[in-house]
Amino acid sequence: MSGEQPGEWAVDLVIAGAGGGLAGALKAAEDGLSVLVVDPDEQFLRGNNTSMSTAMIPGAGSRWQRAEGVKDSPKRFLADITEKTHSTAAPVLAGALAKISAPLVEWLEDGAGVPLQLVRDFSYPGHSVDRLHTVQGRHGSTLLRHLYERVRRSPSIDLLIPARLVDIERDTYGRVTGAVVEDPGGHRETIATRAVLLATNGYGAARGLVERHLPEIAAAHYHGGQFSTGDGLTIGLRHGARSAFMDAYQGHAALARRSRTLVGWATVMHGAIMVDAGGKRFGDETTGYSEYAAALAARPDARGWIVLDRRIHDLCLSFSDFRQTAEAGALVWAEDLDVLAERTGCDPKAFQESVSEQVALATGAAGHDRFGRTFFEEPLRGPYAAVEVIPALFHTQGGLVVDGDARVLDGQGAPIGGLFASGGAAHGISGRGADGYLAGNGLLPALGLAWQAATTLSGDTATTVTT
Repeated sequence: MSGEQPGEWAVDLVIAGAGGGLAGALKAAEDGLSVLVVDPDEQFLRGNNTSMSTAMIPGAGSRWQRAEGVKDSPKRFLADITEKTHSTAAPVLAGALAKISAPLVEWLEDGAGVPLQLVRDFSYPGHSVDRLHTVQGRHGSTLLRHLYERVRRSPSIDLLIPARLVDIERDTYGRVTGAVVEDPGGHRETIATRAVLLATNGYGAARGLVERHLPEIAAAHYHGGQFSTGDGLTIGLRHGARSAFMDAYQGHAALARRSRTLVGWATVMHGAIMVDAGGKRFGDETTGYSEYAAALAARPDARGWIVLDRRIHDLCLSFSDFRQTAEAGALVWAEDLDVLAERTGCDPKAFQESVSEQVALATGAAGHDRFGRTFFEEPLRGPYAAVEVIPALFHTQGGLVVDGDARVLDGQGAPIGGLFASGGAAHGISGRGADGYLAGNGLLPALGLAWQAATTLSGDTATTVTT
């Protein structure tokens, strides 16, 4: 700890992380605070996890839902989280984020200039109603670009990039008084501030931590920001914070092996199936893309194929990720299933049986799916396509324990004065492992907790979530 609190602050808030943390920067500036954002990644606009996401943000009870006649509420959203996580999600944080989700998405458009729309063309597993909001193209780079352009125009926000937050300083009472920042050359500087927001994401790029906490997915391809090395977690623990849910993560079973682009789970929700390298289905694909990553990793050669048709292909072109996958030539096409089996290297008999099973179930010619899948939308029809996929780790969901106001808590459950955390630096709301992850529940803590940290710091008690 440093000496006594300085009489004047160089800046009100230092934010480490130029992803979801930019929402916190804009909210703080809106409330009259001065902000400095530091990030080690010069390519953050396309290299961090926010920019690599599908830009899906849940908002329970938003004005878009009301306009579409969708009945939703924070209570219903919390019930979905509870069910998906088998009651293992932290109830205080889950309730707080469910409560602010609608105000957050409305502020993103009104206060941050992000044009949003409600996703109505398909539903992600676990959401009982349509509550995901996104930008045109459904890609995080578009979302982040809107936030950055607004930040760049703000006279109250400065950017220091590339630079890394390496520590904080605190006074004899334990309150934050400074942020220690290091440039690429190793030079360190302490910036006087009354608050620090750790928005550094999780530890997905730290191989040792992944092997320790997430052994089931450790061998999978990491598809996230290279600077997600657990910096925020390390700093918080150094200053007496607690961590929780370190075994939680978001995996994905739909990363194209050839192009390393995201195929997307909309393919599955529109009726596609997944087979392993031998051509066999091996589970209910609609349980969720996160937990299915581990299921795919357990199959022979840890790879498989998503099988779709022209209808599904055309429906998924609204996703930039899927378009990039198609444009990269990752899809293999054939009019005949035997030809497609040959081109994919799958066993023709197993491949034919898997697709025939989908057709029978989708047309009602068969009874219950042996894996428990209840929805196939329409039967697959030629021409058929297949894209080879591998399991991937996208981001971790465990981190520093925070309250509903994004304040980092110490070992006794008391807030560390002036220290906040958001996104992957904070413990999430996905419970344990991978099967508790709901689409959008990575961006919600990233944007929502950053927004809430700024709200808490500014003293805007009218919208502060009480816990």
